[in-house]
Amino acid sequence: MKTQVKYMWVVVFVVSMSIAGFNGVDATHDYYGPCGKHDIEKEAQKLSPCTYAAKYWRAPVSERCCAIIEKKLSNPGCLCAILQTRTAYNAGVRPEVAVTIPKRCNIAVRPVGHKCGGFPFV
Repeated sequence: MKTQVKYMWVVVFVVSMSIAGFNGVDATHDYYGPCGKHDIEKEAQKLSPCTYAAKYWRAPVSERCCAIIEKKLSNPGCLCAILQTRTAYNAGVRPEVAVTIPKRCNIAVRPVGHKCGGFPFV
């Protein structure tokens, strides 16, 4: 009888781990966040050419910054998350200014109206 109970617990454990494993495989896209598998703080560091333009409304935006922003706009949720990182905060980035960079770069396809921390992209 004790042996049957032990085997039953083993079976219950194996079945529950199998179910948890299958759910993990199906739900990995929810685990990674808005930038997928990329480390969001490292992604924020890649935007360093945009730091000055993201602090001041009238600052010129470099071509390098515009190229980076244009790539990041393929996933506006990721860009928004990057603008709210500790790295961006420590660099003095102001999200309400940063969301204006796509327009200042004259990027034609941009997420107009997409909210980023309460500030819409323009």
